[in-house]
Amino acid sequence: MDIKLPPKKWYVKYRIHIVAGMLGIALLVMLIRVSTGPRVMRINSDSVQTATVTSGEFSEYVNADGTLQPIQTIKVYTREGGYVEKVLVQDGAVVHKGDTLMILSDPELMRTIEAEREKWRKQNRTYRTSMIEMDQRRLSLAQNILQTKYELKRLEKEHNLVIEEFKMGIKSKAQLDVADEEYNYKMETVRLQLESRRQDSVLNAIRQEALQDELEEGRRQLLNTEARLNDLVVTAPADGQLSGLSLEPSQRISSGTSIADIKRMDQFRMHLSINEFYIDKIAVGQPATITYEKKSYPMVISNTVPEIKGGSFDVYLVFTDSMPDNARIGKTYQARIEMGGQVQSVIVPKGNFYNFTHGAWVFRLNESHTHAVRVPVSIGRQNPRHFEILEGLNPGDEIIITGYDRIADADEVVLN
Repeated sequence: MDIKLPPKKWYVKYRIHIVAGMLGIALLVMLIRVSTGPRVMRINSDSVQTATVTSGEFSEYVNADGTLQPIQTIKVYTREGGYVEKVLVQDGAVVHKGDTLMILSDPELMRTIEAEREKWRKQNRTYRTSMIEMDQRRLSLAQNILQTKYELKRLEKEHNLVIEEFKMGIKSKAQLDVADEEYNYKMETVRLQLESRRQDSVLNAIRQEALQDELEEGRRQLLNTEARLNDLVVTAPADGQLSGLSLEPSQRISSGTSIADIKRMDQFRMHLSINEFYIDKIAVGQPATITYEKKSYPMVISNTVPEIKGGSFDVYLVFTDSMPDNARIGKTYQARIEMGGQVQSVIVPKGNFYNFTHGAWVFRLNESHTHAVRVPVSIGRQNPRHFEILEGLNPGDEIIITGYDRIADADEVVLN
């Protein structure tokens, strides 16, 4: 016989759903409390570093390692092409201006010079021949004029005799007219010959000047071509250290080829990579110093390259006075670039908090150093040791300056 069981209570049937709902509500309440309330983090006091805000002298500067470079690198070019006949110095040698570095040979240039010499010799022969021909023509004209003048004098005497005989009645008027015509003809002939001689002299002078100019131009071309022989000897254009010379005998090179560099060794410049934070604060002319063996050496910014690569930009310094005794290309020193004089400021030692807060806030400790809370701050200038505090902190405040990689998401820190 079946026994009728009493009906189950409704909450027994839905007990699993009720428990799940209660857990969900509890989780939601906890999330609300977490999201709306302060985020508290407990840490060991030994895992962070604290510092006291102070008031003191502050100057903005930046330290950076720099490498010495030659202040100038001069390219060595060949003025003539040819075959390397002899290399007289080794790569890395210290050379002086005018030292012979190598000697080239160029058979084609030698043939060109010989052709120019033969061309000038022909021009010289042509000039001498033309001068002789002009002298002969001048002498011939002079002889013709002399002969004509002699005949004119003879006709003048005969003409005068005819005039006397005409007056005496011995010669007729017709005979006198013939004598006049012949005498006038000879006089006109002499005048024309003298004019021809004058024009011929002018023409000869112009022709002679043209021949002399042509001969001089040929001589200049020959001298210029012969001077190219000197360019087969490659010399150092300045004092310095030779680098990049790697030529072998019999190697063919063209004119205008860069064969080596000469690095000036009498003065250096220093190359530094500066954080982009300072790109608007560094300019040409700013002072800088390096210290070596407790002695400072003044420098000045000579050039900046305002192109940011990998978070840095390039700066170049030059010495304004003496250099360290061990200054060499590639030597590294730490330089300090000044960006202003000393002023009285509220300062705090540097720490990694700036990387996580970007200078917008810090954790300030209470008097017992057991708790720290976020406080907004305004940071001004900085140097390798300190930040300048403009607002938010006062001298005597204690703040956490390291460990922000672990506590940056908290609103309050409890130190154990």
